[in-house]
Amino acid sequence: MYIKLKSENFLCFLNFFVADVAGGIGPYIAVFLINLKHWDPFHIGVILSLTSVSSLIAQTPAGIIIDNIKSKRALLSTAIGIITTATIFIAFYPTFWAVAIAQVIIGISATLIGPCINAITLGIVGQNKFTHQIGQNEAYNHTGNVFAALIIGMLSRHLGIYSVFYLLVIMAILAEICVLNIKSDKINHDIARGLCNSKNRAASSLLEVIKQPNVLLFAVCVFIFHFANAPMLPLLGQELALITKGYGIISMSACILVAQITMIFMAIFVGKKADKWGRKPIFLIAFICLPLRGFLYTIFKNAYILISIQILDGVGAGIFGALFPIIISDLTWGTGRFNATLSAVATIQGIGVSLSNIISGFIVTKAGYNFGYMILSMVAIVGLIVYIFTIPETLRRRNYNSPQKLDRSKC
Repeated sequence: MYIKLKSENFLCFLNFFVADVAGGIGPYIAVFLINLKHWDPFHIGVILSLTSVSSLIAQTPAGIIIDNIKSKRALLSTAIGIITTATIFIAFYPTFWAVAIAQVIIGISATLIGPCINAITLGIVGQNKFTHQIGQNEAYNHTGNVFAALIIGMLSRHLGIYSVFYLLVIMAILAEICVLNIKSDKINHDIARGLCNSKNRAASSLLEVIKQPNVLLFAVCVFIFHFANAPMLPLLGQELALITKGYGIISMSACILVAQITMIFMAIFVGKKADKWGRKPIFLIAFICLPLRGFLYTIFKNAYILISIQILDGVGAGIFGALFPIIISDLTWGTGRFNATLSAVATIQGIGVSLSNIISGFIVTKAGYNFGYMILSMVAIVGLIVYIFTIPETLRRRNYNSPQKLDRSKC
């Protein structure tokens, strides 16, 4: 029986397959280089830093490009192809400079994938159906992460670390097929950038949008959330390695799987409820989970309980991942700067992640894991308070700062 799939269906499948492609071999790069190529931790650290810095620098320009280009499918397809090629290059030429250049290219190209998918999604389904489709996108993406982790775990027993490269190539090919099956004539490029139609005036610059109070305050909340959240899993992984003695990698994998599986359900939840309940109460759940998780880490030191607490990580990160583009869309609707603003705030998010990993590592070294968790929890509480008292409910403010009243029935 022949089933005709819509562009929305291929968007979902694209998010599933791209989950394993978006960052190259990501966290496995360290395992590949240290176990097979005998690199020292310093050079691996330099490589990882180069990837992070290149992504931060390219993030905002990527959003600006996506807002101003109509060939979004071609740009997305090219980014997937470049990441795949650069990753294969690493497998064959694992010298320092070759890997460094490849990782910088991967870092830059990866900044295009998420914003491109969000723009194409908005351009296909419009503002009114954006919440539901983003929930579906995120659910498929997290399912793809779980699938990739399980497959790599099984294949690695027979093929070793090279199974990561094989799987990435297969997933990339399937992702490219999905991109080709998304109909270009279904994408409204005005709506994809946050304009109702071409007759409306776009904001003159990204700065005009970013400097608005609600956008700035939300960016601050995003910074605080990720400053508090980013170091918790790495710190927990280190502590579990000390507790479990020889089962650190298995424990870490369990933490990631528990969180990712939870994120699937949270993404679906956001897609179904964010237009009914509003954004603010759901985002507050994510913020509440963050300090609660940190406090629980200080109380319990049993590996099974600590892994179970990762459900809270899945709740918080799952909600954030789905709501982030939705809230940015609310705040920028009518400005024509949706993707640029999304990428600019993501840059601020990345800065928060980088700073927190350095600062939390210093704190834990000097005062121990429990003190580190407590500090991160207190930071999260500050973010929670800021969000409660400064950010309005954006669901009822979709025309916020738009140049003129928009006829949203046409969007």
